[in-house]
Amino acid sequence: MALEAVMRQSEAAAAPETGTGKPVIQVEDLSLTFETADGPVYALSEVKLTIDEGDFVSFIGPSGCGKTTLLRVIADLERQTAGRISVNGVTPEEARLKRAYGYVFQAPALYPWRTVERNVMLPLEIMGMSAAERKERAARYLDLVNLKGFEKKFPWQLSGGMQQRVSIARALCFEPDLLLMDEPFGALDEITRDHLNEQLLRLWERTGKTVVFVTHSIPEAVFLSSKIVVMSPRPGRIIDVIDCKLPRDRTLDIRESQAFAEIAHRVREGLRAGHSYDD
Repeated sequence: MALEAVMRQSEAAAAPETGTGKPVIQVEDLSLTFETADGPVYALSEVKLTIDEGDFVSFIGPSGCGKTTLLRVIADLERQTAGRISVNGVTPEEARLKRAYGYVFQAPALYPWRTVERNVMLPLEIMGMSAAERKERAARYLDLVNLKGFEKKFPWQLSGGMQQRVSIARALCFEPDLLLMDEPFGALDEITRDHLNEQLLRLWERTGKTVVFVTHSIPEAVFLSSKIVVMSPRPGRIIDVIDCKLPRDRTLDIRESQAFAEIAHRVREGLRAGHSYDD
């Protein structure tokens, strides 16, 4: 597919549809340049995107395309050099100070000397929540990620997948409406990753949260998402925004369907077209 055709398709898909929900994240002409000793690095260029309430949106693209950088701008961990972004109608800094989102990193980032329960309770301790409320919330969210009974274990006693579920419970425990996830399953084996994909989908169904998810995996993006944002190599641009109209109660078997294959093909075509920026 020619790049111009893909870009026209992207502009049409990026326009918010009527009745799709309240906009949670709005990005307008956003660019980001890092100044380094070797000269400027252009990470993002003129990104335009709207993410609605209740969406599960995956960012996908080649390594170095700015997927994580865009996620970090949403989280106020990086600042754009041009353009505008709002999260729930306020700046990312205001959203961060209001604890409007939970963030799940590529590695679980758990303290080895704290039990599973105390790792989950850490943000609540920082917030000054009472001990009883901390304990109740930790129990509730560990149960939500199927880790009831592991409260007194230490991270080193858990598998990698279980550690990442602790990280998800910690991100959810202060009850944000928005969950930001930076390749949380990228280091796991395929069997564990498939299992956690199914669990995450069920979690999204049960909580109704807005999720923004970074991945390198086309099957993972198609399986999880309500929308897929395809990005070009650096500087990161949005090549396509794909509505993933698979049923929300999907199982792994759906990956054998024609509908799944067609969406995956469109993602792959967008990724191929994006590489022409390097020509």
